[in-house]
Amino acid sequence: MKTSGFLNDRKMRRMAVTSFEASLRQRCSNCSLREICLPLGLDAEELGKLDDLVKRRRRVFAGQHLFRAGDPLQSLAAVRAGFFKIYEVSAGGHEQITAFPMEGELMGLDAISTDAHRGNAVALEDSEVCEIPFTRLEALLSDLPRLQHQFHKLLSGAIASDHGLMMVLGTMTAELKVAAFLLNLSDRLGARGQPCAIIHLPMSREEIGNYLGLKLETVSRMFSRLRDDGLIATEGRKTEILEHKALRDLCLQGPLRA
Repeated sequence: MKTSGFLNDRKMRRMAVTSFEASLRQRCSNCSLREICLPLGLDAEELGKLDDLVKRRRRVFAGQHLFRAGDPLQSLAAVRAGFFKIYEVSAGGHEQITAFPMEGELMGLDAISTDAHRGNAVALEDSEVCEIPFTRLEALLSDLPRLQHQFHKLLSGAIASDHGLMMVLGTMTAELKVAAFLLNLSDRLGARGQPCAIIHLPMSREEIGNYLGLKLETVSRMFSRLRDDGLIATEGRKTEILEHKALRDLCLQGPLRA
């Protein structure tokens, strides 16, 4: 009976692995995120070439690094599921978080200019990425002008988005920074066709503070203020935006109190 149970366990594990491998074979042309991570508008033949380019799906478990600062650029990574944290470490050992990439977003774009990653990418939760070998992508860009044009637009959009967010956050009070952070996540979720009122925050309050340039105590106090004002509700790491328009108006008009 023990031998039979052992064989059954092996069979179940083999079936699970086979099922997982089969799920990894899903192509870009059938991926619901293809218009988000690479909004190409390609025809069937061109999209087929992009299908062939994607190297593989890769699972990245919570706490595991996808790449580290100084690693050579080999592939861009499109987040298929999960959440990541991008951070840099100063000469003095201070960690600075620069981004929280989510499902449908590309990582590694900042390494194109130097052929090496500037930051470190670590999964905040069990995640999955699609790896796109950059050398082969460059060759495909030369063959497909439409793809090249869209890729340049994607690069420009990513730069403009990051710059705009940092400019806004740099002039805001602590309350507005937290409000803008939640709205940014909500808007990004909405762009992916996901519910945008309830936000799961895989990052800690301390990590949010690091990203926004605020102390942990300040972040907690601002969450409490927004909750007391009836704009949000919180439960653990889940935050629900109760008054989306009021939260956006707060960011546009400024706080009613200091």
